[in-house]
Amino acid sequence: MHDNHLSRHAQQVLTATQGKPHLHGPGADPSIARSWLRCLEDYHLDPALSMAPTVLEHGRVLESRERLQQVLKIAGNEMSSLHQQLSGAGHAVLLTDARGVILNCVTAPTERKIFERAGLWLGADWSEACEGTNGIGTCLVERQALTIHQDEHFRGRHTGLTCSASPVFDPHGELLAVLDVSSARHDVSRQSQFHTMALVNLSAKMIESCYFLRCFDNQWLLRFHLQAESVGLFSEGLLAFDGEGRISAVNQSALNLLGHIRGGLLGKPVEAFFDCSLDELLGRASANASASWPLRTRDGRQLFAVLRGESRKPPPIMRSPVVTEAPRLSGICLGDATLQANFRKALRVFERDVPLLINGETGSGKEAFAKAVHQASQRSSKAFVALNCAAIPESLIESELFGYRGGSFTGARKDGMRGKLQQADGGTLFLDEIGDMPLALQTRLLRVLEDRQVVPIGGEPEAVNVRIISATHRNLLERVADGSFREDLYYRLNGLEVALPALRERSDKSQLLDFLLAEEAGGETILIEQPAREALLAFNWPGNVRQLRNVLRTLAALCDEGRIGLEDLPAMIRQVRVAVLQPDVSEHPLEDAERVALLKTLEQTRWHMTHTAEQLGVSRNTLYRKLRKHGIERRVS
Repeated sequence: MHDNHLSRHAQQVLTATQGKPHLHGPGADPSIARSWLRCLEDYHLDPALSMAPTVLEHGRVLESRERLQQVLKIAGNEMSSLHQQLSGAGHAVLLTDARGVILNCVTAPTERKIFERAGLWLGADWSEACEGTNGIGTCLVERQALTIHQDEHFRGRHTGLTCSASPVFDPHGELLAVLDVSSARHDVSRQSQFHTMALVNLSAKMIESCYFLRCFDNQWLLRFHLQAESVGLFSEGLLAFDGEGRISAVNQSALNLLGHIRGGLLGKPVEAFFDCSLDELLGRASANASASWPLRTRDGRQLFAVLRGESRKPPPIMRSPVVTEAPRLSGICLGDATLQANFRKALRVFERDVPLLINGETGSGKEAFAKAVHQASQRSSKAFVALNCAAIPESLIESELFGYRGGSFTGARKDGMRGKLQQADGGTLFLDEIGDMPLALQTRLLRVLEDRQVVPIGGEPEAVNVRIISATHRNLLERVADGSFREDLYYRLNGLEVALPALRERSDKSQLLDFLLAEEAGGETILIEQPAREALLAFNWPGNVRQLRNVLRTLAALCDEGRIGLEDLPAMIRQVRVAVLQPDVSEHPLEDAERVALLKTLEQTRWHMTHTAEQLGVSRNTLYRKLRKHGIERRVS
């Protein structure tokens, strides 16, 4: 049966590429037909051949990950947020390099094997030359966002996949990476991918912009748009220039807004394109640029802009010594009294070289807490290096943590690679999801902590001066009891255990809401109307701070006229608000209580019907009947 499918698909490909008239199906799309033709004539691929994708050697994967380390770090949170927005089930979010090699994958642990069987392995080469027409490979060739749906794939073995991919460009317009969402579900229609494609494209642009900002952190950065309210959003123009006013880099939005090609801008003085002198422009600069101001181009068009950088205006005479402490707590809100007390204790013991173990639900802000401790400590000028023990495959985590000497294994770089422990020398190493570290590596980590020396793979011992902060959402004592975590390592890491509250338990939710919105608004002033604020504060937030940030990021991106109203919120948040308020005036309190319980459980399980039914102790049929009874349905917002 499988062979028959491959043969039929191969015949469909051959028919389409022979240019026969009255085509129906995938080959009727000219872009698909062009790609199929490339696969046959340029790559000499066989659509009926059923073989697994080529997977790079261990060392080459490590080398690629190290080369794109900054991109991977930026993309990590964006990929997790994207996976969450897609409700998780049935999706894999992938990031590849510019050759089409998969460097990171976010998917539900229970579904990992499904996608691995489909060939979506870490290190797998999904270039068009290797795997034929597919979301990643064809995106690399076409250099634009696209969806490849099931039978549109060239190889018959990939027709169970639907892939939506978007390119990520570096500040110089070169292809940097591809962000892809793949689904292995057979009931996915092409129309249903419009929403997915929009989210993928938005996330790719966010990664692109964040990478641009990081690359030119030490230069002046002009951010501009036709509308004042759009400055700070993903569609803004970005233009970096050096101390002499020479343009170093621009993104595509800047080229579109200025009406120039890249070669016509690079190396030119910035004042050649804007109706102001360099000194006037630099006088507008601010380290924390927020409010935009009008800026005219040389051809008379009006834009709105902010300029990030140190102003050349004379600094204020009076400076409060307290202000110098503020940056140390950037990126975290500590309005909750318990959280604030925990932070003070954590900082005191950390300064005495006592290891911290942070415990909290997924998304509760463990890395932000750890980074704030580092920034407030005497080690703030040194490196803060993070390693997620659950996000890196077991085959790579040893190299990532300890590094390796050149030539120590097949595919290793000749000059070797410094591990996270060496990178954190003098600073702080944050080990997230420490409970998922393999046992063999736990033994090696314990030795490092005791001897203060690290031994790279194939190398000699090296002294390291590093402080450890680890974090987990698991109960480590239970893992000690079942033998999956070393007891001696547990006590070595647990100098002080800090329990972070879930978002629903925090007393500073309102303050945190404003804090996160200000960060996601990128300097734009956005107001939340009172009914919307009440709904956001009343929501249960099973995904904690990460989920709240993700919702606020979307709201900020879609915000009109600087206001967020109740109608702008996702349907699940609006529904819970109505359900919570209804019992006060209802004549049927039992039915209303049942409705509230249904909605809260659905939100906790992210609308996974099987898990919801199990948690409520009812059958799926009973669950569906109760949903119909209460008029509950999931809406796309």
